[in-house]
Amino acid sequence: MARYHLIACNVLWREFCYFAALSPNQISFHFLRQGLHNTPELLREELQAAVDAADAAEMPRYDAILLGYGLCCSGLTGLQARRTRLVAIRAHDCITILLGSKERYQEYFAQHPGTYWYSPGWIEQTAMPGRERFEALRRKYREKYDEEEAEYLLQYETDWVTKYNQATYVDVGVGDSEGHAAFTRECADWLGWKSEVLRGDPRLIMGLLNGPWNPEDFLVVEPGQQIKPSYDTRIITTDNSQE
Repeated sequence: MARYHLIACNVLWREFCYFAALSPNQISFHFLRQGLHNTPELLREELQAAVDAADAAEMPRYDAILLGYGLCCSGLTGLQARRTRLVAIRAHDCITILLGSKERYQEYFAQHPGTYWYSPGWIEQTAMPGRERFEALRRKYREKYDEEEAEYLLQYETDWVTKYNQATYVDVGVGDSEGHAAFTRECADWLGWKSEVLRGDPRLIMGLLNGPWNPEDFLVVEPGQQIKPSYDTRIITTDNSQE
């Protein structure tokens, strides 16, 4: 039994906690707040601080620090392993992690380029596109502005939805799958989008938690190395990589 410390985005807390309970390893958790990928420099700072805190602890000493993140808008760029090796998933974002491979993500994206993704964490922690989100915005603006100004601001803030035409819920069987799938369909119907429920694959989540870490799916960062984008199908590499 190995002893690992997982640092992950809170948007994936259900999935990581569920499959950690099934792991033969001993795993402790540190979840960072959802949305840090919107400010990559802040994500990098908070990740490095969390890595350093785990690494500085004399007891327990961890066999590895696991990163429950994709590249996430380059938020992993520059992250450094100190005394303890880091293990990262070769993924662009959390949707790749839920789908089970970067290849599956790319294939689906190529076939459905207008997809907006829904998942348990996103639905529970974020105002997703749909009636509830836009009605809340309308109420907010009407409290501050007259009706004409409120409608103008609402239109301005929601024009981006025209870039999408489908809502896809990724289900790995954790949480209220039926309720979340129904919510996704309701949002899509209101927006005039198509909808789909896509069966997720926990293989990357389980692989990170259980090991061993095959180089096709995971990057092992040895002490002193830093993570950087690879700008190819590997997604991430290290600053002195021999890959």
